[in-house]
Amino acid sequence: MKSVKVKRSSIGGSIRCPPSKSYTHRGVAVASLADGKSTIKNPLLSRDTRATIDGCRILGSYVYVNTDDSIEVHGRDRFTYGYRVVNAENSGTTIRVLASISSLVQDGNTMLYGDASLNRRPMQPLLDALKQLGVKCSSLAYGTPPLLVNGNGLEGGRAYITGSVSSQFISALLIPAVHAREGVEIHVTDEQVSYPYIDATIAVMERFSVKVEREGYRYYRVDNAQEYRSTEFYVPGDFSSASMLLAAGVLAGEVTVTGLDFALPQADARIVDILEAMSVDVKVHSNRIQISQSESIEGGVFNLSASPDLLPVVAILALKAKGTVEIRGVRHARAKETDRVANIAREITKLGAEVKEYDDGLSIKAPEKIRNAVLESYDDHRLFMALCIASLLADECIVNGADSVDVSYPTFIDDMRSLGASIE
Repeated sequence: MKSVKVKRSSIGGSIRCPPSKSYTHRGVAVASLADGKSTIKNPLLSRDTRATIDGCRILGSYVYVNTDDSIEVHGRDRFTYGYRVVNAENSGTTIRVLASISSLVQDGNTMLYGDASLNRRPMQPLLDALKQLGVKCSSLAYGTPPLLVNGNGLEGGRAYITGSVSSQFISALLIPAVHAREGVEIHVTDEQVSYPYIDATIAVMERFSVKVEREGYRYYRVDNAQEYRSTEFYVPGDFSSASMLLAAGVLAGEVTVTGLDFALPQADARIVDILEAMSVDVKVHSNRIQISQSESIEGGVFNLSASPDLLPVVAILALKAKGTVEIRGVRHARAKETDRVANIAREITKLGAEVKEYDDGLSIKAPEKIRNAVLESYDDHRLFMALCIASLLADECIVNGADSVDVSYPTFIDDMRSLGASIE
């Protein structure tokens, strides 16, 4: 496990945020089901998205990564006979979406698994919903990966599923639904978490000419008389990564983040509203956001049920707040790559913060001075990035787990150095 040493730094400058991981996953997956050649422009090439690319290849689509920052995809509506094994690495999106798509194998089984972290993540609600749609599938563990999905098609019909665990389940059911033998109806039985990610899935499906009927976040219907049409899809900048860079600007300097696009829905675009609520000087333009360093910021209560990936970002912003910051609605963040609620609480306590942990969140009071510490990211890419940024306020910190950033933001350390951060 690699570690970095971070020293107190003032940062400044302009940086282009990386492309969206979420939209790269969705663009490649949907294109793999569209007859003809599609082009995914400005994709993110990271460990997670490469897992989706490799998985779509294994299922039977032609996917080629060009040297001009584009991906060429030749898709199909059914996959030929065979036994396949898909390694989803650390990616929840990959294993959940490709588990559903694996039902389109004409005959044969697909086994899907991942690393130790992914193999602990819940899958049973998705498997139960797929069974309701006529798919033979099972967990080879206890509701977690490895998974075994029998081919022979997706029958369709009606499925009931919880929305309280992950929005990825709904996305996974929607994407292949157009190739079911009959129309697909999805009924969500309770409150939906992380719902903007479902909006993102539907937006990509529409770009490939498939419409989804819906009633809010409780009911969806996909008519199988439609078909995906190959197209060119441009991946927008990633607000999840941008939120980290913006937090760095608030804590340690002035930063302009470019390459953003507000036209497509992204859960973590909410960072702008949160920063404004904290009285941060934020200037928003059509494709960029400018942040000025703040001597202190306001506290407040923030429900992050719809944007749980902002948990580490808001937690480190709290280190500079003059009032208590309370984060609620993130119970489902305990089932991410790690238990992010417990782990971010543990690590910022090392920095001197006063933290109370709840089942669904945290309350945080900033220390008078940030302490030096050895910080553990638990091989969680978002925790690693957040803790590196928080360490800019200390004299010197060691942050473990640098290898994890290739999951979503491979150039994070280089980009932070280019802004003036002392990271060795």
